[in-house]
Amino acid sequence: MEKLKNFVRKNPAFTVFFLLTLGVIAIAVFAPVLATHDPYEAVLADAVQPPGPEHWFGTDRMGRDLYSRVIYGARTSLAASLALVCIIMTAGTLLGILAGWFGGILDAVIMRISDMMISFPGMVLALAVAGILGASMTNAVIAIAVVSWTKYARLVRSLVLKIRERDYIAAARVTGSTSSHILWKYLLPNVLPTILITGATDIGSMIMEIAALSFLGFGAKAPTAEWGLMLNEGRAYLTAAPWLMIFPGLAIFITVVVFNLLGDSLRDVLDPRDEQGNGFGRKENE
Repeated sequence: MEKLKNFVRKNPAFTVFFLLTLGVIAIAVFAPVLATHDPYEAVLADAVQPPGPEHWFGTDRMGRDLYSRVIYGARTSLAASLALVCIIMTAGTLLGILAGWFGGILDAVIMRISDMMISFPGMVLALAVAGILGASMTNAVIAIAVVSWTKYARLVRSLVLKIRERDYIAAARVTGSTSSHILWKYLLPNVLPTILITGATDIGSMIMEIAALSFLGFGAKAPTAEWGLMLNEGRAYLTAAPWLMIFPGLAIFITVVVFNLLGDSLRDVLDPRDEQGNGFGRKENE
């Protein structure tokens, strides 16, 4: 308990943003409890009602309660973005380690594929992939993953190329350690803090990209409660019923800001260059 108190005192920013992140996740998890109406129940007689005591955020063109749909939208958007970050982080880390450690033809192939992906504008390529696969949330995640893993692969490769020249790696080789043992015991623990920081920061970006695909018609399909799709449905009523875009837009804005600030504060906690240390980050072996 004392260690936790010391950690909170040393890292107040991370503590605040971590609690805010838990709050956002709690909203998604407990959406059925927090919602005041069925988010999919259409009551045409209540269509496009302004915010009021009965419908806190108003209603959409189908008479569905907007507050409940925004709350349920947190489930869809967060689940998709977290799954997406896990996919690109795992794939990029694995490919980056293989490219940096083994080098040669394997490194050349992985990096040339990465260069090819980077040569295209990311969102344009994601739109093309999503268009080929068809509109759905799963296909939107796949489309963004196809174009987003390259950052992690190149980052991890550069870290591995630096770490593999350390004296403790040479010592491990001399003592007969296998490549798998070195990768698991020395390389992965030293690249993991940087990858976690990048992943935490990318959650907000992934939420925006998924919302963008849904807004353009390549992501979630009606009547799914998803923030980007809700923005698309409300744009026709921008002047007559601005709340249809204001509240989903605020949900995206707040969530993205919280995760971005969490990533920035996590950098202060896990940064391996932090000479004072705090007990939570792992330093490079010497």
